[in-house]
Parts: sequence; C-alpha cells; structure tokens
Amino acid sequence: MNKDKRNIVPTATASSKYLYDLLDNSQASEFKQMVPELKDTWVKKQVFRTETEMRFSVLNDAKYGTNAAKYWQSVREQNTHFENLMSLSFDYRKNDVEIEKLQKKIKREKDPLEKELKQIELEEKLYGKANMELTARARMREISTWSKLKKEFHDGKFDDRDVNTHQAESYMHQLEQKKATLTPGSSQPEVFNVLGQLETLKRVRKSGELKYDGANRKTISKKSTTRSKSP
Repeated sequence: MNKDKRNIVPTATASSKYLYDLLDNSQASEFKQMVPELKDTWVKKQVFRTETEMRFSVLNDAKYGTNAAKYWQSVREQNTHFENLMSLSFDYRKNDVEIEKLQKKIKREKDPLEKELKQIELEEKLYGKANMELTARARMREISTWSKLKKEFHDGKFDDRDVNTHQAESYMHQLEQKKATLTPGSSQPEVFNVLGQLETLKRVRKSGELKYDGANRKTISKKSTTRSKSP
C-alpha cells in the first residue's frame, strides 16, 4: 500500500476553511497548524487490539488454560478479522465506484449549489476511503498476529482439525477456575450455573459419553501431529 494512501492532510487542509463556521478564528487557525500532528495521530492510533491485549486479555489463563484452548480461540479471532476484512473489501470497491460517479456528476453539473453539494459528498467519500484503508491495515495486523499465536500454541499435543476434541479438558480447567472464585456472596444463578456445568462435565467424562475424551486422547494427539507435519 503506497504512502499516499491513508493520507488525510489534503482533505483536512481543504476542509479547514469551513471550520470557521464551526470554530472561532483562533481555534480554526490552531487547527490548521495542527493538521500534520493530527494526521500522524490518525495514522498511528490504535484501531484494534495490540498483541499485549491479545495475550493477557483475550487469551487469559483462567478462561483459556490449555494450549489447545488458546489455539482454537486464536482461530476464532483470526477468522472474525478475516471475514470483516473481506466485507470491508466489498465496501471499499463500492465506495470507489461511488467516487467515480460523483466525479463525473461534478464535471457535468451546471448548478453551482448542486455542484458544491456533490463536492462535499466526494470529500466525504474520500475521507471514508482513507478510513477503510486504515481499518484494513489494522485488521491485517490482527490476522497476522493471530497466525503467529496459533503457531506458538500448537505444540502437537492436540487435534488441530476438530475443535471438539480439546473442549472437555479445556472447559474443565475453566470451570474449576470459576468455581474457585465463588464466594458466599455469589448469586444463586451464578453458583447454579458454574456448579451445574462443572458437575455435568465431570459426569459425562466419567461415563465415557464424550467420544474424544480420556482414552482416545493419545490417538488423537498422534494423528494431529502427523497431519500438522504434512505439507
């Protein structure tokens, strides 16, 4: 993506004269002087989560206490950003077409007021385009970081094809953590929900209802490791 993209300086500079209708003269003058700084702020602002936030906030050990749980949550997070990036690409293309249509209408328009309105719409579309480019870059950064985290947590000891195979162990850890936080002041619905899920999970694991739990784990791990080495 070339350097001219995501550049709001031309739009901000062109629009600054209209700020006199909103601001007093000294404030509008101050704004014009701050345009380069504001452009820098706009480009480097945080749009989505940083890797630090991904690690301690999203993939916190209490909720995702196993490598498998962290891996599969990374899959979900990465896919969310991928799907949003694809949707954004369609919006971006539509916006480009609308920009071209407005540019043609402005050339043909004879009425000065209509021409001015279309020019305002065009500037709004150009600003929206720059915002889409900034958002796309931020989404791509998340996609790449989640890819890095997936590789980090993939230790070859769990099935990386079927999310179901790790969940009994991972949820058991999560529910035990929740149980440890319960106090005499915890609400009845909260206690009922945590203990109900925990005891049910213990029962179905013990009864053998879960196809992928217990005795099958070693077999699954071996298959997963073999698949992960395949080209």
